[in-house]
Parts: sequence; C-alpha cells; structure tokens
Amino acid sequence: GDKAFAQFLTDEIKEEKKIQKHKSLPKVSGGWELEVHGTEAKLVRKIAGEKITVTFNINNSIPPSAEDEPQEEQKPDEQEPELTSTPNFVVEVIKEDTKQTLVLDCHYPEDEIGQEGEEESDIFTIREVSFQPTGEADWKDTNYTLNTDSLDWALYDHLMDFLADRGVDNTFADELIELSTALEHQEYIRFLEDLKSFVKCQ
Repeated sequence: GDKAFAQFLTDEIKEEKKIQKHKSLPKVSGGWELEVHGTEAKLVRKIAGEKITVTFNINNSIPPSAEDEPQEEQKPDEQEPELTSTPNFVVEVIKEDTKQTLVLDCHYPEDEIGQEGEEESDIFTIREVSFQPTGEADWKDTNYTLNTDSLDWALYDHLMDFLADRGVDNTFADELIELSTALEHQEYIRFLEDLKSFVKCQ
C-alpha cells in the first residue's frame, strides 16, 4: 500500500509543479517587505512615522465551495477550477510616538469575490477594530473591540480611506490574494514532498 501511495504522491507533485504559476513568490507593489514563517506571512511598510504590518495565515484560506461540487461532471479536458487563497488578514498601524497600535481585522467576504456588477465595491471588508498595546505578543480581551456590523457607514468609510492612505486598498488586496495563493501552493507541494518521504521511510 505504501509503495502505491508514494508513487501517487510522486505523480501528484509532478502535476502540481507543472501548474505552479510562480516559482518565486510574487511581489506586492508599494514597497512592502515580506517575511514568511511557515504558513504565516507578514508584510511590513514604513511611512512617515508609522509602521504598517499586515499579517495573514494561509491555513484554511481556501473557501470550501470549490470542493463541494461533484467531480464527475468534469469533461476530461477541463482543468480543475483554480483554487484561490483568500485569507483573513490583520492590519496593524503603529504610530512611533504612541504606545498604541490600531488593529484592523479584515477579510474577503465570500459572496463578493468575482462579482463584477457593482462599480468600485471593495473586495475586502473590515470586521473588527481595536487598540492594542504596542509590542505585546498577546492581545487583551479586555480591550474594547469595535465590531463593524453595526457601525455608522460614514465612520466605516473613513476607516477604509484610512487604510487606503496607508497602501491597503483594492490593488493591495488583489495582490495579497495572488501572494497568498502562491504561498499556499508552495506549502502544499512541500507538504506532499514531506508526506512522500514520510511514507517511504521504513
């Protein structure tokens, strides 16, 4: 059984490498620096006395809908639908002269992606906003967290503009999807390779 499994994995790795779009990770425009630790990625940018970091994790970032459809209906020459990774991401804005960090929890709403109908609708939304003490690893549940569900839309628009002024806009969100998808695929191939050597190990 293990031999067949290893052979299957070898073929699968070959296939995945064939369809791999990016041999190296795509860059995000606007002078963001990328740090990757396993499945977590962090983009950092400094502007005028502020440090902006955007953190996301590729785990569970592929929406489930792609896998639910029955596979039988595929015509043989059809490519599998491309999986796109749309991770939640956290934007932290740190002003260097204060001890506080403004934290904005953003995500890609599932129904928005790929809808072209509305003009200029944002492809990501802000879910929660809070202040956290700068430099502390653990965020406190005791800090007030603003949920945007019941938020005055004018305030929400200002928050979106605030992000856009710091380079977190639709273009950025598109490039983040591209980066995250490439990263996810790279990690998937690495996982298959690890699995193969694990299975072959006697």
